[in-house]
Amino acid sequence: MTVLVLTCEADVTADMVVAELHEQGVPLVRFDPGDLPGGGSLSVEYVRGEFRGYLSSGGRVASMQGLRSVWIRRPSTPAAHAPEPSDWLSVESAHALYGMLDCTGARWMNHPSAAAKARRKPWQLRIAYLSGFPVPATLLTTHPTMARQFAEQYRHVVVKSVSGKSPGDPPMALPTTLVPPDADFSGVAAAPTMLQRYIAKRADIRLTSVGDRHFAARKATEPGQVDGRYGDTGHEWQAVEVPTQIARAVETYKKHAELAYGAFDFAEDSTGTWWFLECNQGGQFGFVELETGLPIARTVASWLGAELS
Repeated sequence: MTVLVLTCEADVTADMVVAELHEQGVPLVRFDPGDLPGGGSLSVEYVRGEFRGYLSSGGRVASMQGLRSVWIRRPSTPAAHAPEPSDWLSVESAHALYGMLDCTGARWMNHPSAAAKARRKPWQLRIAYLSGFPVPATLLTTHPTMARQFAEQYRHVVVKSVSGKSPGDPPMALPTTLVPPDADFSGVAAAPTMLQRYIAKRADIRLTSVGDRHFAARKATEPGQVDGRYGDTGHEWQAVEVPTQIARAVETYKKHAELAYGAFDFAEDSTGTWWFLECNQGGQFGFVELETGLPIARTVASWLGAELS
């Protein structure tokens, strides 16, 4: 039985898991949807109620009947590398590839439909609350007056991207920024804007959940630091225990979201409370593993390589 890894060529996190799969003796095929058609190919035939066929790339072949699991890490847009790319060709290729894979009995980490919903910040916050996480007060609006009232109510608020990325090639991450209550909010009318009560944090927490295992790491912050992705504080990630109530909430969240994998970000305040910020269904973990030694890649590989029940 084969593991199918859907990712781009330059993905160090995938490299770590591929190395573990090789170490565990699990057959795998690494396939970038951007290479279909071209460097990658597929062929399936409908026979007596099911599709039978294969995917191939770089001389390696994955049979649809022999797929154990599918890991969607960081795949390119289908047909992105085609000799004559187009939106139409990307849609055609995506429907062919993922429609074909949906006909298999493979396990997913994570299924595209679940992943698509899990990316939406408003939905994340609602599920986080229902799962038992502390969630900061949040406003999503295009009304300057509502934004101004929210800022006046909470005094210390941050503005953050709704989607997480700005347009462009390559897309750039937008930092979370502290906004004073007397700011000019007229620009809110130009696009949906997310404002959130600022959590004065003493540490960032990254919890990586793989199947039923959870790995937490903590990085101390400097006073007034807003976005832990930017600025060198001189602190490193350190492995920490996962509180029981957080573990329960993570499991509930993943059940609601139908996720096998999730990278959860929290802000730890002065009382030790872990405030939910977001869950990245495809988040990286390599930087955490390298600094803490937590066996995340090995755990991902073991989940992907497990026998189908």
